[in-house]
Amino acid sequence: QVQLVESGGGLVRPGGSLRLSCAASGIIITRTAMDWYRQAPGKQRELVAAITSFGSKNYADSVQGRFTISRDNAKNTVYLQMNSLRPEDTAVYYCRLERGDYWGQGTQVTVSS
Repeated sequence: QVQLVESGGGLVRPGGSLRLSCAASGIIITRTAMDWYRQAPGKQRELVAAITSFGSKNYADSVQGRFTISRDNAKNTVYLQMNSLRPEDTAVYYCRLERGDYWGQGTQVTVSS
């Protein structure tokens, strides 16, 4: 059974940083792309960052230069380093494993003073 478990969310002040983790079990992530999505209240879920099996990365314009996606295949884990956080980054963040379209349960990120 495939499971994705996100962690690392929380409350942070504007300008602060958080690192989200997404640990996969039941599947080896080496040969699949992985994504981070987010969904703010009243808004559609949006793609934040993606990393291919080869390590190529793409970002939404709104997070370019502030967020970094990475993967540790040995740990079967994907990360999202979020710097210079803004109130508009507040959302539930989800990781997705593209092969098979598996999703985690989400982790709340709140940016507020």
